[in-house]
Amino acid sequence: MPSETSSVALTRDTVGSKDLARAQRVLEIEADALQRLGRSVDQRFVEAITLLAAVEGRIVVSGMGKSGHIATKIAATLASTGAPAIFVHPAEASHGDLGMITPQDALILLSNSGETAELANLIQYAKRHRIPMVGIVGRAKTTLAEAADVALVLPEAPEACPLGLAPTSSTTMMLALGDALAVALLERKGFTAEDFQAFHPGGRLGGRLLRVRDIMHDGAALPTIPASARMSEALITMTAKGFGCIGALDDAGRLIGVVTDGDLRRHMGEGLVRQTVAAVMTASPRSIRPGAFAAEALNLMNEHKITSLFVIEDERPVGIIHIHDCLRAGIA
Repeated sequence: MPSETSSVALTRDTVGSKDLARAQRVLEIEADALQRLGRSVDQRFVEAITLLAAVEGRIVVSGMGKSGHIATKIAATLASTGAPAIFVHPAEASHGDLGMITPQDALILLSNSGETAELANLIQYAKRHRIPMVGIVGRAKTTLAEAADVALVLPEAPEACPLGLAPTSSTTMMLALGDALAVALLERKGFTAEDFQAFHPGGRLGGRLLRVRDIMHDGAALPTIPASARMSEALITMTAKGFGCIGALDDAGRLIGVVTDGDLRRHMGEGLVRQTVAAVMTASPRSIRPGAFAAEALNLMNEHKITSLFVIEDERPVGIIHIHDCLRAGIA
């Protein structure tokens, strides 16, 4: 006879197995819904992108309930990818927030049923002021689908909720379709990584998109010296600049080598200070261009186990970047 402890463990394992099976079922149902959505995308999607790309003002996104939460995320994604957008709550719109919407704007309205009562005033306002409208809707022959200038109708797909009541597959499709709109609009407008970084200056993502030129040291901070100079002079400059290295330049000002702490140890002796920089330097040092991502510089330093990189433009040093500069900028 199994012990009480083993019975509890068996029950726990059985419940856990059922939970995993439920999770897999939900994900499979929603994955199938997304595949259906992908197959259903047609010329109306292109029309929606064309409409949104022509907007001179903002894209106003709205929906009620779960659709409203999805609308909030779509508005945030649009705004961060170069398409000015805001979320307006449909209930608040009926109590004054319609004043936030102008004839230069466009609407994206979300409703699975297509008959959400709270959207009625938004639809009427859009029609009265000739504000273009895209509808993301679960059914074709509905008020929202017929009122919209472009109706993006979701394909029929079962909800993952076993009761068929809680919005699950339908909201997943809305969210994915919103992402598709944002990305297609981003590419239509030629939105770049630099533009994205300008909208995301904080956080790890913003840090990953920083350019070397944004955090490098330049001008008087640059530790360089002619390759023909004596090491006695190089040591003074190297110590004063504080980067643990110094760049060696030829007569044309091009970087041809670098002297590091390691080079000093390898040439340590009484005659070190009398040698030329060219005799001590490591030739053809690692370098990076100013327009490279700072993350590339960090990867290069980690890969070659060095702590500084000279920044080169037209073969001449224009800056230097230290590994600590990357860490301070949140790049890791």
